[in-house]
Amino acid sequence: MNAAGAFLLFVFSAVVAFPQLWNHWSFLPDIAIPEYRLGLDLQGGAHLVYEADMSQIADADRTSALEGVRDVIERRVNAFGVSEPLVATTIADGHYRIIIELAGVLDVKEAITQIGETPILEFKEPNPDYTGALTEEEKTKLAEANAAEEAFAKSVLDRAKAGEDFHTLVGAYTTVEAEKATNGAINGVTDAVGIYVDAIKDITSQTIGDGSILPNVYQTPNGYEVLKLLGRDASQNEMELSHILICYQGQQGCVSERSPLEAQQIAKDIIAQATPENFATLADQFTEDPGSKETHGDLGFIKPGATVPDFDAVAQALAVGEISKEPVESDFGFHVIYKRDVRAFTSYQMERIILKRTTEADVAPLAQWKNTGLSGKELKSAQVQFDQNSNVPLVALNFDSEGATLFETLTANNVGKQIAIFLDGEVISAPTVQQTISGGQAVITGNFTLDEAKLLSQRLNAGALPVPVTLVSQQTVGPTLGAESLAKSIQAGLVGLALVALFMILYYRLPGLIAVLALMGYAAINLLLYKLLGVTMSLSGIAGFILSIGMAVDANVLIFERMKEELKSGRDLPSAIDQGFSRAWFSIRDGNFTVLISSAILFWFSTSFIKGFALTLLIGIFVSMFSAITVTRAYMNVVAGWGWARRHPWLFGVKRSS
Repeated sequence: MNAAGAFLLFVFSAVVAFPQLWNHWSFLPDIAIPEYRLGLDLQGGAHLVYEADMSQIADADRTSALEGVRDVIERRVNAFGVSEPLVATTIADGHYRIIIELAGVLDVKEAITQIGETPILEFKEPNPDYTGALTEEEKTKLAEANAAEEAFAKSVLDRAKAGEDFHTLVGAYTTVEAEKATNGAINGVTDAVGIYVDAIKDITSQTIGDGSILPNVYQTPNGYEVLKLLGRDASQNEMELSHILICYQGQQGCVSERSPLEAQQIAKDIIAQATPENFATLADQFTEDPGSKETHGDLGFIKPGATVPDFDAVAQALAVGEISKEPVESDFGFHVIYKRDVRAFTSYQMERIILKRTTEADVAPLAQWKNTGLSGKELKSAQVQFDQNSNVPLVALNFDSEGATLFETLTANNVGKQIAIFLDGEVISAPTVQQTISGGQAVITGNFTLDEAKLLSQRLNAGALPVPVTLVSQQTVGPTLGAESLAKSIQAGLVGLALVALFMILYYRLPGLIAVLALMGYAAINLLLYKLLGVTMSLSGIAGFILSIGMAVDANVLIFERMKEELKSGRDLPSAIDQGFSRAWFSIRDGNFTVLISSAILFWFSTSFIKGFALTLLIGIFVSMFSAITVTRAYMNVVAGWGWARRHPWLFGVKRSS
């Protein structure tokens, strides 16, 4: 990097770090940049520690139960409207604890009350008295709410079209907290994803380019959505497949007692006689896959990666019209695969802002469902499993004896209807009953991703497992005290920076002045990264930043001392600068590397306050090495070209030779 590049980087970092300076000038266009995220010790709020009572939970289920409770508490915390709350779990010495940081919460007592309640899980059935029709008052209320929400969604769309940063809008307005961390990214959107049919129609009919905002607000089951097209992929083909499954004892869903060798031999015999013409007949005769037996082994069109890896690899390698030459083994048994056709499909990568849309259930939330008497106390556990045919994740439920009886009655009365599962008064799943289920075991199926299935399982376990929580520690920071801490921290940082700058200039003279300029750039780059990476600033984080300033200066000290030695030995200025940086690098590298190791250990194995210190120190060390080796060197190389600087070695702390 040359000096001009270093200067431009400094200016850019300073503008992002302090946009108010740029926006102060009326002739410049205003820029919208997110503010710094402040921790509770700077913003005010509460630090709470709860302990979960695991005395009634089996050892193997305790970690899952704790994660389930954490998920419920996080959803409760999000209801407070807290900006970036922290909910984390720790397990140490037999203590299962949940740590909660609520920055900006004013009513701490109410937060404690809501957080500490044991999760309530309820199974409800459709209310036969519910007509589905809203009253005139409810209809008016719904229409007014939707009109206001749609108008707001259109205003957000207009801001996105006008060029406002899309990620900033996602962070400010999307109603799904989890999507803020991913900037609302959704991948693999195709025509098969029914909720985006209108969006894809607009893309194809209006030739919308990548990076563009889609022209309309789209109403989906999630709410109102504003979409940005990132890109598209038309390079893949989906495969039309049929298969014959021969299972063996011990494989998922298999009731046969045959051995693996017997199953493999049967599959080989089928391959020996299989042709495209008789494959459907052989599937009717031999396949043991209940999901495709009624369709003559037909799996339909399958996208790459949608099946288990071994199955997918063989299927992709087959030519159209070809049957696998060897049985393909999976967790379900041995497969014979027939690739019938391929066709191209286009998938789209988008980002979305999900905005609220009031529904009938919001206007009359309880009228649609009625209590059944089945609750979390009868649910023994919920766990993620995989469909033996498609390998799609599902959630398996296991009830106790009383729950099995209630669930059998519930499913018998609601075949073809939905059963709603409520957690803390909110519907977390509403599966449709396919048949009467007896024995106390059932599965919830759907187009789940693995993460979605795990989340549903955790939520079910949170309401099923008796895990009461007790508040064991509470610390409250008032907003006035937080503001005072922030002001003192900024003051301490500025004073420290000024003293360091004064020392460097007095002792190292011209190189010291250059180091101070590089140090200002170092500070601006750090602040830029804090915003871009979403670092939550706390007192401990500021301490890490100030300490990293000392580390940055330390690197310059090593370089300048080596450079002085080279000048004293008789080298000219350009050569002394080159040797100073080259020879000091190894000491700088080793010294910073040891601190990096310590900081990484602190970050991964400590609590939140220490994590803030470790994170800012880690960022600072990387930036300081870049600043000292690249930025300072670029400036020094410029100085080396000045004749008057070469003629005055005292500017570098070296006496002129007599």
